[in-house]
Amino acid sequence: MDTHAPLFDEVNRRGGTLNNYAGPKHAAIITSERDSEMVDQVCSQNHWRPYYYFFHGWAALDWYRGYDRSFLISDPQQRVITKSFISPNRIIGGKRKHRVDLMHLLLEHNVSNAHISFPEVCPVEGIHIQHIAKPEQRAAFAAAGLPWNFPGETDHPMHSCWLSLFDESAESLAYLVTETVAAGRRHHLTEKTFKPICMQMPFVLVSTAGSLHYLRSYGFKTFDSLWDESYDLEIDDNKRLVMIADVLKQLDSMSVQQRQDLYTAAIPIVQHNYNHFYNGAFESILWTELTGMLDSIVKDFND
Repeated sequence: MDTHAPLFDEVNRRGGTLNNYAGPKHAAIITSERDSEMVDQVCSQNHWRPYYYFFHGWAALDWYRGYDRSFLISDPQQRVITKSFISPNRIIGGKRKHRVDLMHLLLEHNVSNAHISFPEVCPVEGIHIQHIAKPEQRAAFAAAGLPWNFPGETDHPMHSCWLSLFDESAESLAYLVTETVAAGRRHHLTEKTFKPICMQMPFVLVSTAGSLHYLRSYGFKTFDSLWDESYDLEIDDNKRLVMIADVLKQLDSMSVQQRQDLYTAAIPIVQHNYNHFYNGAFESILWTELTGMLDSIVKDFND
C-alpha cells in the first residue's frame, strides 16, 4: 500500500481521464498474490477487480530451465549428508526483518551444523544489523561474528535468477527458504521456493501461513511425513517463526547418520517435485491458470 500508492493514484487519475472518452467499464489489477488482504484493500479503495496468476512460477521455469540437462545437480542417491540445512540470506532490512528474527532464534538454539550466509550490513539498504535488530537481539548478533559468507563469496551476491551453491546444497539435508513475504494474510511465493525443488532437496518454508498448502495446490509435495509442518497452520507470524526454529533445531541436533537416513526417506518426494517442475506438469497447471485468468478478464469487460 505504501510502496505503490503513487502508482495507484496515477492509474486512477489517468483512468478518470479515459472514462471521459468512453473508456473501459471496469478497472483491473493483475497480481501474483493470492488470498491477499493487501489486494483486497487495494481493490476496495480503488474499485478495481482483482485477477491472479502465479508470475513467479513462470519466472522460475524460465530462470532454472536446462539445469536438468546439466551435471551440476548431484544424484540424490549418491549424496553424503553432513549438514542440517542450507540457508542463503541477502536482504535483511526493510520488510525482510523476519530473516533477522529467525536468525536470532537460531542463535538462541545454538544451531551449528548448517550452511548459513547472513550479512552484517544489508547489501541493498546499507543498514547495519545493530540498527535493524530489536534491542534484545543486538548482543547476540554482536557476538555472532557476522558477516557469514559461503566459501568463495563476499558481500552476499544476488543469485535470484540462477541456481548455485551446488556443493553446499548436496551435503545439506534441507533448504531453509526465507521468502520475501512472511507476514499477514496473503500467499506470495517467489523463485526462492523453487530452488530446493530444482536442487532435489527437502525444504522448510519461512513464509506466510498456508504457504505449504498453497504450494501443494500446484501439485508439489511437502515433508510432513518427515518432520512437523504444523507451523504452516499458525496464523500468528511470530509464533510461526518460533515453530520453524524448533524444527530446525531438531534437524541440527541429529547425528550425521540420522540426517542421512532422513534425506534417504525424502528422496521419493524430492524426485516427484523435480519431475513435476521439469517435465511439464507444473507448466501445464500454470498455463491453464493463465489462460483462464485472461478469459475471465475478457468476459468481465465485455459484460
